[in-house]
Amino acid sequence: MEFDFAAILLGLTALFGVVWAFDRLFLFKGRKARSEASGEPLVDPWPTDWARSLFPVILIVLLLRSFVAEPFRIPSGSMMPTLNVGDFILVNKFAYGLRMPAFNNKLVAIGEPRRGDVVVFRFPGYICKVDGQVLRSGDQSCEDPHMPVPNQNWIKRVIGLPGDRIESRGSELYINGERVVDDAIGPYEGDPRLTEDSLMLANGATVWTEHLPGSAGLPGVDHRIALMPAYNIPHDIPNGDVPTVVPQGCYIVMGDNRYNSTDSRWWGCMPEKNLVGKAFVVWLSYKGLDFPWLDFPRMGRVIH
Repeated sequence: MEFDFAAILLGLTALFGVVWAFDRLFLFKGRKARSEASGEPLVDPWPTDWARSLFPVILIVLLLRSFVAEPFRIPSGSMMPTLNVGDFILVNKFAYGLRMPAFNNKLVAIGEPRRGDVVVFRFPGYICKVDGQVLRSGDQSCEDPHMPVPNQNWIKRVIGLPGDRIESRGSELYINGERVVDDAIGPYEGDPRLTEDSLMLANGATVWTEHLPGSAGLPGVDHRIALMPAYNIPHDIPNGDVPTVVPQGCYIVMGDNRYNSTDSRWWGCMPEKNLVGKAFVVWLSYKGLDFPWLDFPRMGRVIH
């Protein structure tokens, strides 16, 4: 079942705040007067007592989660080898501007994504074309183009900025006409008892260092990617849904696990309005009950 935790927090904050304020404005004076007249101790009714106690706590959580940092758990292997399944990350919520909780509309502009940033965003949906109109659907096949887009947060790496010319052919990536250089590191080394590791080992995955060029005078970003052509053949860019030139207000994003990532090559550009924040650190890494529970070497690792 899908739910929006930010919307729940916002709703609870509003509910408790209204209950507390209504009591203090209209009910408290009469209750206090009756208490003084009878000599009995002043006792708030349980709804007011709960609202008074919980409102400041939930408000602080809402503010921290909405404007400072929010935790997320990595559910899939699309960002391996940078991020593993079971990594818990923190996302900087003010890196790209302050946004209204739940509604996600930008209140204050602070910065824009840079090429190479690892970003969390709301999944925009797959592109479907119906009677000349472009729709965003939750159905990848577009057999049901009006299927609602699931309310999910995804994580990928920014490859193309607005105005960039992006081309990809298999593992080859071109940005503004220049091929992105990558250097081989060696075969992927993992634990075959883990599902995603087993998949990569079975398909002969290799690890590379990709050197993304900088933009606007900023330095480039070197990071690791995984390649396993035996597993899958991703869509090339450009294709019927993704033009060569990145539209304004959009970004091309890809997973670091290039042959096992459903990303912009499949569903087009990621709208700027869908941005949630910038991932910056792994604060916890959990493997599961069948293994040493925590992967201590990964904890505290800066994401780049």
